[in-house]
Amino acid sequence: EERPVPKSNLPGEESWPTQPFPVKPPPLARMSLTKEDLSKRTPESQRFCEEWFGRLRYQGPYTPFSLTPSLSMPGTMGGGNWGGVSFDPVLGYIFVNTSNLGGTGHMVKSDPGAPMPYRNDGGYTRFLDQDQYPCQQPPWGEMSAVNANTGEVVWRRPLGSYDELEAKGLKDAGAPNLGGSIATAGGLVFIGATTDSKFRAFDSRTGKELWVTKLEASAEAVPITYLG
Repeated sequence: EERPVPKSNLPGEESWPTQPFPVKPPPLARMSLTKEDLSKRTPESQRFCEEWFGRLRYQGPYTPFSLTPSLSMPGTMGGGNWGGVSFDPVLGYIFVNTSNLGGTGHMVKSDPGAPMPYRNDGGYTRFLDQDQYPCQQPPWGEMSAVNANTGEVVWRRPLGSYDELEAKGLKDAGAPNLGGSIATAGGLVFIGATTDSKFRAFDSRTGKELWVTKLEASAEAVPITYLG
């Protein structure tokens, strides 16, 4: 569906008034944010994120960068970026890992003689709190299975965690992730990807986490084989 989106207010730029929104499946990553959605992990985190959010231009999906700082949700490191998807042809399920991670940036005047009058400044800044956790409430990373025949989400669960937060009671928070999954004929989906440097196996049909092991570093690629 073509839906209205926020307009650019950058001098000399005219953005298109609509953007296409898929009807199915629904968004697999967070695309909107309100003050009520911001982090309540600690009082300090809540204050930090609310103060930052209050200084950002944010009008929903496709909010363009302008001369004042804007928020994109998801940001350049969010959504279903980088990893790609895997597929089980027997079930007809597509497996997608996503990051719920916002980004901020703004436009500044280019140097004299540059081909464009403005350039992006700070466009890869991540919307993180003072302790480098995402500024909105969990889940921060998710794994989903979509039925390719119907467009329906079959299962969805947090992907990743933080040991130090689990010790404080915040379980299944999910974690930002880079790298994709691999589906096997044995009914499993394997994935590294998460910033917690763990390697996991899920039941393809139900999404239940069946196995997890700690790696020496985050696996920012699709797994091929692993000797453990």
